[in-house]
Amino acid sequence: MQHSYRRLLTGMLAGLILGASSAMADNARVFFVEPTDGATIPGHVKVVMGAEGLTIEPAGKVHEHAGHFHLIIDGSYVPKGRVVPKDEKHLHFGKGQKETILDLSPGKHTLTLQFADGHHVSYGKKLSQSIQVMVK
Repeated sequence: MQHSYRRLLTGMLAGLILGASSAMADNARVFFVEPTDGATIPGHVKVVMGAEGLTIEPAGKVHEHAGHFHLIIDGSYVPKGRVVPKDEKHLHFGKGQKETILDLSPGKHTLTLQFADGHHVSYGKKLSQSIQVMVK
């Protein structure tokens, strides 16, 4: 009887832990701290990236609910499961950086923040955010 009671408690505890883990994933998000959507900004601008419900860590190893930022200039999110390209429009922050300085040409630009795992594999649209800025 006591053995069955322990198994029941162990099962309930495991369910609570797994449930909390899933809830964290459901509430996870990435966002721009600055600039804000619709802002008029100088061409030389500081970008600050934020996340909730996620661990920011350097690239290299893959951990659950963890990864690093990518910033896409004038492009959209990278579909879930695809590797984020590395070129002049896809900036990688594989050291776990949360801010950078951009030099943008005058005019309207779309900035997309994309979260990806330690191997640069995108978490998809759910862990991305796009904003529009006007560079003066």
